[in-house]
This record gives sequence, C-alpha cells and structure tokens, in this order.
Amino acid sequence: MNAEVTRDAPIWVLIVDDEEVAVRNLTYALGKEGYHIVGVHSGSAALAALEERHFDVVLTDLRMEKIDGLQVLQRTRELHPETPVIVITGYATVSSAVDAMKAGAFHYVAKPFRLDEVRLVVRDAVELGRLRHENRRLRALVDSYQGGGTLLTRNPAVEKLLETARQVAATDCNIFITGESGTGKELLARYIHAQSPRRDKPFIAINCGAFAEELLANELFGHVKGAYTGANTDRRGLIEAASGGTLFLDEVTEMSSAMQAKLLRVVQEKELLRIGSTTPATVDVRYLAATNRDLRAAVDAGVLRSDLYYRLNVVNLDLPPLHERREDIALLAQYFLKKYALAMQRPAAEIAAPALTALQAYAFPGNVRELENAIERGLALAGDGVLGLAQLPDEMRGTAVPARATTAAQLPTLETQEADYIRWVLGQTQGNRTQAAQILGIDRVSLWRKLKKYAIAE
Repeated sequence: MNAEVTRDAPIWVLIVDDEEVAVRNLTYALGKEGYHIVGVHSGSAALAALEERHFDVVLTDLRMEKIDGLQVLQRTRELHPETPVIVITGYATVSSAVDAMKAGAFHYVAKPFRLDEVRLVVRDAVELGRLRHENRRLRALVDSYQGGGTLLTRNPAVEKLLETARQVAATDCNIFITGESGTGKELLARYIHAQSPRRDKPFIAINCGAFAEELLANELFGHVKGAYTGANTDRRGLIEAASGGTLFLDEVTEMSSAMQAKLLRVVQEKELLRIGSTTPATVDVRYLAATNRDLRAAVDAGVLRSDLYYRLNVVNLDLPPLHERREDIALLAQYFLKKYALAMQRPAAEIAAPALTALQAYAFPGNVRELENAIERGLALAGDGVLGLAQLPDEMRGTAVPARATTAAQLPTLETQEADYIRWVLGQTQGNRTQAAQILGIDRVSLWRKLKKYAIAE
C-alpha cells in the first residue's frame, strides 16, 4: 500500500467513465495504491455520488451522453472546490484540453494511457488536495486569531512554553527570555504582560543595545532640570513611566557593566535617582529581560553581571528558532500574508503551493522576522496577488545547484547535471512531484518520464 496514502485518513477517488472496462481497470490499478474507489458509468451517477460524499480526487471521462465530463467538473468545483479533477478522454483535441483546463481541471490525460502514468497523476492530485485542505485550515486558524499578543504556533515545545508563560505571568517575578534574533522575544514579553495582573498598566520596551551609555542612562532614569546643558525641564525615564506595569529590556547583555550595576540597584531597591537629582523616586516595575546570547556563557565571560543575572533570571523562557518549529512556517506565512494583503488592499492574496513548499524547506537563519520580510516583499512583487516561487528571494527558492568538480576530466554530461538537479529539487520538495515539476517548469508526466529515464527512485 502506498505510504503517501496511508499517512492520513483514507483517500476516496471517484472514477467516471461510460466504458465499463475503463472503470474496472482504473479501479484495480488505483485500488492497489490503497485508495477507496467509487466507480460509476454515467455523468448523472457521478453527480449523485458527489452529492452523497466528499471525494479527494475525481477522474472523469470527457465525452459522455447527457451529462459530460465538463459538467461533472463544474459540479465538483461547486460542491467540493478543493477536490482536484482529472479529465480523461479518447478524443484528445487541443480545444477540449483547453476547455477542461480553463474550467479548472487538475490534469488532462488522453486515451490510450499507461496505468503508471495515471497512478502518478492521481498521486500528485492527492498531494494537491492535501495542500489545499491544509491551506484552508491554516487560513481558518489565522482568521480565528485576534492578534492577542501571543505567539501563533502549532509546535508542541512552543505551546508548552506559552503554558509556562501563562503560569508565571500571574506572579510578579522577573523573567529572562532567550532566543535567536527574530524569534519573537518581544512578542512573548507582551503576551506575559497581557496575561498578568499588570495588564491595564503600561508596557514599555527598550533596546539596550541601541544607545550609548549616557543616552541609555537618560532614557532609563530620566533627568531633572539643569542636570546638563539642554536639560530645560524635568523628564521621567522609562523605568518611572513603566511604574505599575512592565519594562521590557531587550538585549540587556549589551549594557556596560557600570550601567548594569545602576540597573541592579533599581531592581533591588525599587527606587531610582534621576540624573542630577538627590531625591529618590519609588518605582513598582516588573522586569522582563531578553538576549540572543547564551546566558551562562555571558555570565562566565563577564558580559552579564552575575548579580543582575540572578535578579532578572527568576524564570528563563527559551524560544526555539524557526527551523526547529517547521510546522509553524505555513501557519505564520498565512498570517503574514493576511496582514500585508490587508495593508496592500489585496483581499484575494494567496501563496502558491511551490512557494509554500520552498518556504518550508528553507532554514530561516533570520527566523520569524525573515519569514515576515519575505512575505511582505513577495506580496509587493506579486502583481496578481498570488505570491509564487518567482517572488521569493533567491536563497529561499533553492536555485543554487550543489557544487561539482570543474576539471576538464571530471566535467559531467548534460544528462548527469539534469539528473542531479532533478534529485536535488525532489529533495527540496521532500519528494513532492507536483511541486518539483512546477519548480522544474515541466508537467508531471514529463517529470515521470525523466524519473524513469534516469532511474531516480520514486
């Protein structure tokens, strides 16, 4: 039984042909693949079957009396718009092929056909149906997400981390959030604040690595009038402004040791001195700190003071990089697509299947931030609102072919290069032949022939 079929729920295929022998042969061939088959011998019987249940794939003869294959195709699209329809006919004319494809057929197969060819086309149709269903489910999940300051995820590790975040949010302990750049540390900090008793008070964020020491001191502690040239009025710092709420200190390890000592005193004593003042101000702040460094290594190297580390790191929440939560790539891509489609006034925007496959195969060294940038850029370049493979950055399209020897004696033949490239594309698409054919710019049958020609394992 085909492994691609059995990994999910049973796959139901409707076969429609007024020739009984054709239905029998296709039923036998596809039944061996593990599909559940319903075979009928007329268009009217097909319409009745479509009313009774959902089919994952429909194969229909084009020329039939009374109700023909195009009518079956049209009704399938009305009842089950995600179901791919393969049109089969013994009258292989250009006009009928064009009519079928314009009406939304997944593929067009002319009689006489090889059963291996039909099996390959059906297998690709099943995969397309899965992709359509998954995209619809992801869109529904994105639609249900109200942007409540949380991380959008289906990854078990991140879901567990969010559960821990909800638990500690109810307390008033300080938290250190770690993770690579672009993983969403500030978003997690905002989520903790939103879940805490301080939710109705200010949430203030500052990137400690973005300021020189004197400017950072002024931003955090404020100043009094006359503290320095140009200080014409008293000014509260961000710590005072966050009193009663939460202060998020991003990249806190980029502070100098002297600044860390000043911050430590405020955290411990819950009071501060504005620059130029001798009167302390009481503050009530919950501190959330973040860094993309390894915390213990930062302490050992003297980059982070150990006393400040223990004050801020009551609880440590470590966000995994995007390449460790690949099930979130499609979900986040759909979310960003909706976000930027609304901003660009493109309500019908979508991600083409090859583009989504390429995104899921990419390593994302820039994490979620890189994915968001790619979706925004791609949608801006997609004139028709469909973000395709061509709109992705080169590195995400996987256009680089593995390096080979370049000496004259070792130069490969053109056929060897083609075979290697096909294997590489199949690897990038995780064996998905539909997406591989689209990336290669050929149809599925041509790809099938090349697989046979080069003895590339299916």
